[in-house]
Amino acid sequence: MTTDRAIGLARESEGPQRATLLELFLDLVFVAALALTSRTLAQRLDWVGAVQTVVLLLAIWWVWSATALVTDLYHAQRPPIFVMTLWVMLGTILMAGTLPDAFSDRALVFAGAYVAIHLGRGIFLVATLHNRRAHLHPGRFVFWFLVSAVPWLAGGLVAGAARGLLWTAALAIDYGAAWLRYPTPRLGRVPTSQYRVAADHLAERYQQFFTLALGDLILVTTITYADSDMTAGRTAALLLAFAATVLLWQVYVHRAGALLKATIESSRDPGRFVRSAPNTHLLMVAGVVAASAGFEVVIAHPTDHSTPWQAGIILGGPALFLAGRARFEYEVFSRVSPSRLVALLVLIVAGPALVLAPALVAGLTATLVLAGVAIADSIRARGAPPEQPTPSM
Repeated sequence: MTTDRAIGLARESEGPQRATLLELFLDLVFVAALALTSRTLAQRLDWVGAVQTVVLLLAIWWVWSATALVTDLYHAQRPPIFVMTLWVMLGTILMAGTLPDAFSDRALVFAGAYVAIHLGRGIFLVATLHNRRAHLHPGRFVFWFLVSAVPWLAGGLVAGAARGLLWTAALAIDYGAAWLRYPTPRLGRVPTSQYRVAADHLAERYQQFFTLALGDLILVTTITYADSDMTAGRTAALLLAFAATVLLWQVYVHRAGALLKATIESSRDPGRFVRSAPNTHLLMVAGVVAASAGFEVVIAHPTDHSTPWQAGIILGGPALFLAGRARFEYEVFSRVSPSRLVALLVLIVAGPALVLAPALVAGLTATLVLAGVAIADSIRARGAPPEQPTPSM
C-alpha cells in the first residue's frame, strides 16, 4: 500500500461526487468575465466586434471547462487543489479586467494571464503529484498548453488582424487537443475510463455554469436599467429581459437538461458526452451572452430604430441558444423537437423584417419566440409519457 501523496488527491473510480462550495466560489469570477464580454459586444456591434467577442468567449470558456475537468479528476477539498483553484481565480480576474481592451492596449496581459492559468495549473499538479502514473494527465495538459502558448503570446505582441489570426490558431490547438484526448508523445491519450469518472460531476457543473450565464443576463440588464433614465419603454424592456431569462432557463431544463446526468450514466461511451458537452453548452452560453448584449441595447434605446446589427444580436442570441439546445436534445434523445426548428426559422425570417423597427419590438419578438418554444414543450410534456435518454454507442 503506497503512501504517495497522489493517492490523497486523485479520484479513480470512487463513484460520483457533487460540486463543491470551492467550485461555486470559483464560478463567481466568471460572472464578471461573462458580463464584460457581453457589454464589450454591445458597445461594438460590427463584424470586428463580433469576431473579437467570439475569441474572448472561447478563451474564457476554455479556462472554466478545463478547470472543471481538473477539479473532477482530483479531490477539490484538498489544500493543494484549493491553492490551484485560487490561482485560476486570480488569472481569470486579470483576464476579465482586460476584456474591454484585450485586442488593443492590454492584449499581452490577457494572453499572459490565459497562458499562466493553464501552464501554472498543469505544472502545479505535476509538482504536487509524486506518482509517475498520476503525472500523465497534467503532463499532457502542460505539453499542449506549451504548444498553444506560442501563438497566444505572439498574438499579444503583434497588432491588427495578425493578433486575431494567432489567437484563433491558439484556440484551435486548445480545443482540437481536447477533442483528440490530448495525444502526447510518450504519454499517449487520456484514457476513456477517466471520462467515466468525470461524467456525473461534469453534468452538474455544466448545468451550474449555464445558470451562471443567465445571471450575467440579469446583471447586465439590471445595471443598464439603473444607469439609464427611467422611462416606460426602458421599464418594459427590463421586464422583457426578465421574461426572456426565465424562458431560457425553462427551455434549457425541459427534459434534456434535467436528464443530462442520466444520459451520461446510461451511455456506453460517456467520454463522447464529456468531449461534446463543452461545445454544446458553449453554443448555448454564447446565445445567452449575445442575448444579454441584445437586451442591453433594447433597454438603453428602446424606441430607437434597430440597425441590422442590433436586430441581428437581439434575435441572434436566442437563435444561438436554440441551435445549441437542439443539438443538446439530439445528444440525449437522438431527435429534435419541431418547435425548436420552427423557432429558429421564425427568428431568421424576422431579422430582416425588424430592421428599422423599434428595438423594443425586436426584443418582444425574441421573447415571444422563446415563449412559444416553452409552451410547446409544456403541451408535449402533458400528452407524452416520461421520456428516457437514448442509450448511445
